[in-house]
Amino acid sequence: MSFGDIYRGKRVLLTGHTGFKGAWMTEWLLRLGAVVTGYSLNPPTEPALFDQLGLAERMEHVVGDVRDLAALRAVVQRVKPEFVFHLAAQPLVRLSYQVPVETYEVNVMGTVNLLEAVRLAGHRCVVVIVTTDKCYENKEWVHSYREEDPMGGHDPYSSSKGAAELVVAAYRRSYFSAPNALVRLASARAGNVIGGGDWALDRIVPDCIRALQRNEKLVVRNKVATRPWQHVLEPLSGYLWLAASLSCPTLLPSTMRAELMGGFNFGPPIRSNRTVADLVEEILKRWPGCWIDQSDPNAAHEAILLNLNTDKAFHLLKWWSVWSFEETVAETVAWYQTINTDISEAKAITGHQIATYEERAR
Repeated sequence: MSFGDIYRGKRVLLTGHTGFKGAWMTEWLLRLGAVVTGYSLNPPTEPALFDQLGLAERMEHVVGDVRDLAALRAVVQRVKPEFVFHLAAQPLVRLSYQVPVETYEVNVMGTVNLLEAVRLAGHRCVVVIVTTDKCYENKEWVHSYREEDPMGGHDPYSSSKGAAELVVAAYRRSYFSAPNALVRLASARAGNVIGGGDWALDRIVPDCIRALQRNEKLVVRNKVATRPWQHVLEPLSGYLWLAASLSCPTLLPSTMRAELMGGFNFGPPIRSNRTVADLVEEILKRWPGCWIDQSDPNAAHEAILLNLNTDKAFHLLKWWSVWSFEETVAETVAWYQTINTDISEAKAITGHQIATYEERAR
């Protein structure tokens, strides 16, 4: 049974449930039998996967801002979650240049508020804070970043996520490190995720899909940037298995349990590190079209090379990604093609892909 049936009947609080990754996570948790409470702003895009899956009617949907500590505390006190997944964020690099204050407020103080709400609640729970591969001080070198590498970030988004990781480490050491601590806390860092239902602006896949739907040329602004592309279900499976392992210490030898209270990278194998141009070409194999290069040397800085080392997740959690780069793109395009034909099929194709992924992971 998926994740040892650990989530069945469990109270789960998920922040950012109206976003792209949050909606996929909510759907998966509901399929696992969890009792899900979501805390987030309204969906950030139109359309939105949250709406396409009809999630508001299938869970407790709380509209709230993670910058509001009082409101967040009230929800944590009332729900008494056994699992907390913190996905709420301002997730876009280019937007962070335009709204740096909001980016830091949401990504840093939002994390502080969530951890403070859990600390003050005083009940037993497992907490996984989701950040990003961009939290590392990026040297643009070819080797992959390990969990012990220093935090950093060139732009407001990346540095805000690095700061969030420092907040997590400080709370862990200050409040949750005792053997009898009620809260077990870890953080998760994932690379660039793609998948059906992402409708954000300034992301390569949804930008491509919108152009293809309109029979327009795909505009590519940074064709040489290399990213560890992975399907959204890959890191989500890592978050779920990490939390399950934290909640059930017998899954690991006692000498390893303390190591779960730290940061984890979840990413694809090195062969899935491809350029943006490679990704676009792979999309066009399945949805014919053409693209044009509009690289702008004066554009805001974005990392060129960025790879994650996932040895820790492999050795401690026995986790690794299961879909190849080609399979990842194929599943992503298939989702959009399905709903492009019949929008009412969003829930069915999402559920089918989750079931397919679970079977492959087993």
